[in-house]
Amino acid sequence: MEFNAQKTKISISAVAVILIVALLCAGCVDTGEASKEKVLRVVFNEGPDTGGSLDPANGWTGWYVHQAGIYETLFYYDADMNLMPKLASGYKQLNDTEWEIQLRKDVTFHDGTKMNADAVLFSLKRVLDPSNSRSSEYSFIKDVRKTGEYTIVIETNDVYAPLISSLVDPVMSIVSPSIVDADKQPDGTGPFKFVSFEPGASLEVEKNPNYWDGEAKVDRILIQYNKDSTARTMLIKSGDVDISRDPLQSEYSALKSNPDINVTSKETLRTYFLYINGGKAPFNDTRVRQALFYAINRQEIVDTALEGVSGIPAKGIFTSTMPWNANDQIESYDYNPEKALELFEEAGITKGTDGKLYYNGKPFTVEIQTYTKRAALQPSAEIIASQLEKIGITSKVTILESAALTENAVAGNYDLSLAAWSTAPTGDPDYFLSSHYLSTGNYASKWLRYSNPQVDKWILEARTETDEKKRAELYDKIQIQIQKDAVLLPVFYANEIYALSSNVTGFEMYPNEYTIITKDIGFA
Repeated sequence: MEFNAQKTKISISAVAVILIVALLCAGCVDTGEASKEKVLRVVFNEGPDTGGSLDPANGWTGWYVHQAGIYETLFYYDADMNLMPKLASGYKQLNDTEWEIQLRKDVTFHDGTKMNADAVLFSLKRVLDPSNSRSSEYSFIKDVRKTGEYTIVIETNDVYAPLISSLVDPVMSIVSPSIVDADKQPDGTGPFKFVSFEPGASLEVEKNPNYWDGEAKVDRILIQYNKDSTARTMLIKSGDVDISRDPLQSEYSALKSNPDINVTSKETLRTYFLYINGGKAPFNDTRVRQALFYAINRQEIVDTALEGVSGIPAKGIFTSTMPWNANDQIESYDYNPEKALELFEEAGITKGTDGKLYYNGKPFTVEIQTYTKRAALQPSAEIIASQLEKIGITSKVTILESAALTENAVAGNYDLSLAAWSTAPTGDPDYFLSSHYLSTGNYASKWLRYSNPQVDKWILEARTETDEKKRAELYDKIQIQIQKDAVLLPVFYANEIYALSSNVTGFEMYPNEYTIITKDIGFA
């Protein structure tokens, strides 16, 4: 596949008035006749959480420095989920296991270093190094080598069709080989350069004057990090920020009706779902898992926990934004408590005279574990628990930190666990399906205790199938089967919501959640 590459005298009182007006100007700080600096003020719900590191190869930090416009990858998905070149200009498959990638020749890093094959090898090898916590995700890569100043070849161990899309993940951001301290002084190719960072609080960037893809429309960006949705809402309403991510859901209508604010919303690639411990009775019975699917009223969760605005009821594990979804073919498990009770009874979970369900002579009890990071998790878990109570299941919700929840899951000490995942961060289905449904996958083996030889066969076959139509057919089969097996219980698909000052222009929402700040954002 080849891509085409795409710039008199005034009184003291008058001076005071001018200064006040300048300071109140949303997005513009007037620093005198010589310049008018355009400053964009943004508040996000979360930021880098890896001990103050800004290294894109460190865990999931790449998402945050990518959001800030500092780093870029070889390829990316546009707002419509089309695979596009970024720092690459094209690619071609040389044989079953070798892929040649051509690089742009007009790119420099923020420090002035040339972006070429050496820089790309330096960046990719940082992730492939066994000491990197995410290196196992790229174990399919055998070698990366330079074949020209602007050409590299990536060799895989076996045929691996999703190779190019795997390079979209921000962990594969291209870093200057001259970088001094990747943790504290990020150095990429993006439209904005690093200025300062206060862990957990703020990140400041400034325009990259030598950006290869044209001049950015603002001079500086001040990013705040605030986990409080009420605070984020007040900041946009007061005019103290120009863009607010994930404002308070109950304020959605008020924000929409405010003439000084524009509200935009779009379905992402993120699904909220329940892990089910398939290694523990009675959840190792498919009928019990299917009964749970029928027992959950997804619409009520969206209407109540999400105020009807920040999500839609889920059907399968992939959102409708994901091009590979098979939601038009899979079983829907519409809310049906009567069907749930029938399946429970078939599995030996029966209703007592007190109206409660019993299993092996004891009340059938379900604990839902979840974590604190995302605001929608706890209220959603509580509504699910109340829905289970209605049909006779004794239920409770336990809130844990992520590390404790993971420890419980791996040890098998849980019933249900409510989580939120971007199920296609690289735009390819293999990423999530291999980890959650391939029997050797990390989550399939350690969390779900799920194994289906037929599903294994299809997943491995799809990895090696380069014909996109045939790959799609295999992924359809996988999604149909895992829905029948009721492995993960999809609850709802997340809608991303942004509130923007009415004079902000050029903002576009991307389903991937890590493309936010671009060169095109400016002021009217």
